[in-house]
Amino acid sequence: MAPGLDFVDLQSLSVAVHHCRLCPLGHSRTKAVPGVGAATARIMIVGEAPGQNEDQQGEPFVGAAGKLLDQLLKGIGLSRPDVFITNILKCRPPGNRDPLPLEVQACSPYLDHQQKLIQPEVILLLGRHALARLLPGYDSISRLHGKVIVKDGVTYIPIYHPAAALYNSFLMGPLEQDFKAVKAHLDRMEERRRATAVAAMPAAKPEEQLTLFG
Repeated sequence: MAPGLDFVDLQSLSVAVHHCRLCPLGHSRTKAVPGVGAATARIMIVGEAPGQNEDQQGEPFVGAAGKLLDQLLKGIGLSRPDVFITNILKCRPPGNRDPLPLEVQACSPYLDHQQKLIQPEVILLLGRHALARLLPGYDSISRLHGKVIVKDGVTYIPIYHPAAALYNSFLMGPLEQDFKAVKAHLDRMEERRRATAVAAMPAAKPEEQLTLFG
């Protein structure tokens, strides 16, 4: 955590992001985009950076890629209120260019603390930049997409970015399969949760047998 950056909740973090000038993007943006969702969300979704629509509205994934993301979530029985959505960058890079290392470094404390506050069961990494930021040194998105990866006690599932599927239609099928992999993982987690709850229940006492003299 960078000096002076410590937050008690997502609201205080959001306020700090809106006032942030740690990198040049803080001066060129229209609106900062901290993220949106519940602090109790089981799923955290991490994308790359805000685009033009996000920069104007101050919310992540509100353009065409956001609509596709909504459809994919709906396909596995989820909606936006069920997840927390953010990006590795909280401000739009000019011309939607790739994030620069300096920008990623400046924004890292915000993303790290969001993860710490939410403590999600699984983090979906949308695209290669999110993968590189949270799983540095791992293989490419083309090799890891749809796979469940556990690192330092945190579960990640890399996924193709919805925007990539919009530009490259051949990725739409793999992207849908990635979300099916997410549902399969969540189903397994739910089964384990139920099994743990059943195992924790006290054993029923056997009915007392009445004797001839009882």
